[in-house]
Amino acid sequence: MLTPCIKVCVIDPASRLCKGCGRTLDEIARWGGMSEAERARVMAELPERMAERTQACAAPSIT
Repeated sequence: MLTPCIKVCVIDPASRLCKGCGRTLDEIARWGGMSEAERARVMAELPERMAERTQACAAPSIT
């Protein structure tokens, strides 16, 4: 089964995404029960999610 998991399983509290793969907790929990099409859809979204999370972490905070 295709998986994006890289064994860095830490959920970022701000984005609520796994820091290793970019999936949500719900997606991680349902992964084994998803169809190939569902997994492919999520996998296609992950690069953009990870890029957005990285940009958000790098952006200076305005207080």
